[in-house]
Amino acid sequence: MLSRFIKQSATTKPSSLTRYTSKFQPQARFLATVADVNPQTPRNRPSKSTQTRATFTIKNGPIFSGKSFGADVNVSGEAVFTTSLVGYPESLTDPSYRGQILVFTQPLIGNYGVPGMSRDEFGLLRHFESPHLQAAGVVVADAAEHYSHWTAVESLGEWCARSGVPAITGVDTREIVTYLREQGSSLARITVGDKYDADEDEAFTDPEAINLVRRVSTKQPFHIASPGDLHVALIDCGVKENIMRSLVSRGASVTVLPFDYPVQNIAQHFDGVFISNGPGDPTHCRATAHNLRQIIDHHQLPVFGICLGHQLLAMATGAKTIKLKYGNRAHNIPALDLTTGRCHITSQNHGYAVDVASLHPDYKEYFVNLNDSSNEGMIHKSRPIFSTQFHPEAKGGPMDSAYLFDSYIQSCKLYKETQERMGKGRSGKPSPLLVELLSKERVGTATEHAIRTGFKDVVGREGGAARIAERGAQAGKVAAAEQ
Repeated sequence: MLSRFIKQSATTKPSSLTRYTSKFQPQARFLATVADVNPQTPRNRPSKSTQTRATFTIKNGPIFSGKSFGADVNVSGEAVFTTSLVGYPESLTDPSYRGQILVFTQPLIGNYGVPGMSRDEFGLLRHFESPHLQAAGVVVADAAEHYSHWTAVESLGEWCARSGVPAITGVDTREIVTYLREQGSSLARITVGDKYDADEDEAFTDPEAINLVRRVSTKQPFHIASPGDLHVALIDCGVKENIMRSLVSRGASVTVLPFDYPVQNIAQHFDGVFISNGPGDPTHCRATAHNLRQIIDHHQLPVFGICLGHQLLAMATGAKTIKLKYGNRAHNIPALDLTTGRCHITSQNHGYAVDVASLHPDYKEYFVNLNDSSNEGMIHKSRPIFSTQFHPEAKGGPMDSAYLFDSYIQSCKLYKETQERMGKGRSGKPSPLLVELLSKERVGTATEHAIRTGFKDVVGREGGAARIAERGAQAGKVAAAEQ
């Protein structure tokens, strides 16, 4: 029986690209989508745009025809690919993907749906890395029309449509990724509709020319409390929720600051400084690098940077960054710890890297990528300053390198104890007034869809605290004008 099945499969000719553009019908998939679902229930309702034609166009490259399963809008951005097998809710809400059209190499995406916006004991999102769907567009070979998971509240298509993000399925992602690997990350466009407009596709937006960090960074400080007695300043370049969770769960309260906030002016109130991940070209954040330089030169605080934070910390010391051909975006990339000789499997999402030849003499290479030999981290030779290109918090991905957070927290504790012995000690707890006044989540961030449509959909707990505050401020202005 099995041999007959294998023989039939081996003799079947590969189908052409046209089979991807045919109308999809709900079907059972072996070991994937649940077969005995009721299409009438809201939980398994296919998105309305399933049968709408869509095209994925790579600038100066091939055009792929498929079906839309997201929002009925046209977008352009940088086409990148990820080889991650799971974790699409986390990946799509990672601010590092802002302005990028994400191509999944995993053929089937969406089979476990999209979870709700529940929060943990620290007030952080359990299942997402930010409150918004950050990617500009989504490209998959086969989008599951039905989903099955106990945390799911909607389908991937419904989520994309509600978030104003176009998504295309029924395209040969193998051919797309082969092209991107050979040609490098390229500008691309998703066009939704029956009529393909070649003139419209000539206008490609290059996200590298935009300061994307300014769009994803909080506009005002906010605070995440922890029962511990440490206090860390986090520079938000597009921070993931699990980075904040990794700090507060280890006993450090976190005050999150805008990416260009002059943290050196208030450094004496903290036990450490942390620089987060983020999107785009690091050279857009020279102000951040300047502020970090002041921290290094005039303070002895422990400093830890991740992803874009690693690049900005390197720039602060005089190092240079380079753009990789197609970047590293996966959950299974080997990184070698040059201080121990151990290899860690890491989660990564970046298109730039630090030029190791330009590192300052006071620093040495910490980790190296065993796939392409690119730099994966640096560490100061005598001070508690280090950074990694990969994501030790890994959501999703392996937790091999989570111990780096433990090392950082230990450095913060040692710094605090040293300050106390020198008579400069203070309570590690932030001021109760500060905790009361500051927001408990990101302030003033907006989706790309909101920016395109001109509606400032700012973040607010339960969908509107910030909008209510904005209306209150407007009402105050009106009252003042009437007086």
